[in-house]
Amino acid sequence: MSDLGDWFRSIPLITRYWFAGSIAVPLIGKLGLVSPIYLFLWPDAFINRFQIWRPITATFFFPVGPGTGFLYLVNLYFLYQYSSRLETGAFDGRPADYMFMLLFNWICIVITGLAMDMQLLMIPLIMSVLYVWAQLNRDMIVSFWFGTRFKACYLPWVILGFNYIIGGSVINELIGNLVGHLYFFLMFKYPMDLGGRNFLSTPQFLYRWLPNRRGGVSGFGVPPASMRRAAEDQQGGGRHNWGQGFRLGDQ
Repeated sequence: MSDLGDWFRSIPLITRYWFAGSIAVPLIGKLGLVSPIYLFLWPDAFINRFQIWRPITATFFFPVGPGTGFLYLVNLYFLYQYSSRLETGAFDGRPADYMFMLLFNWICIVITGLAMDMQLLMIPLIMSVLYVWAQLNRDMIVSFWFGTRFKACYLPWVILGFNYIIGGSVINELIGNLVGHLYFFLMFKYPMDLGGRNFLSTPQFLYRWLPNRRGGVSGFGVPPASMRRAAEDQQGGGRHNWGQGFRLGDQ
């Protein structure tokens, strides 16, 4: 138990709470402490009956059973692995920026869920985080099941196909990938590579709540791509470091 506690405390802060909630809420539903019907996202109950907790519980809840247990464990593994890697990699020392990414993705997924009558939001949010990690490490070679190897940028789509085989649906994974792509494009691709304006900015209250742990300015603002290239020419070139790469399954 001491080893388990040490491992749990070693998980990055935001990922730790997300991971714990994704275990606790399904367990509460499984034990019958709260009826699962109050944990799903139902648009009528949320909008007309003002059951405002449903978007939150639907993000953590998953109906664990004989037919869904393996899919739940696989996605719980993805949550732990890729949320930890983002929080300690590209977002290292910037918990407010990482929380903002989760909130942005979550809000987009909730809106989509209400529009499409999606009752569970756990897998879309996990996949959106995995997609961002894959794009920030797009050229890293990862290993998947049965020894298959490919670039990390293909990983979200490989997992989409994998979850289709074991779960029979790709809607949750597809929405997660699209939301992750929206965040990546607005936060990184459009302002950094295409020289466009930065549409996303972490609110100041998040910096007050989760202050940066390192010196320097907050956020991801950088000069447009054309200005960066000119500066790189003067300094002898170089490439933008999208973040540290990892192999699938590394601890």
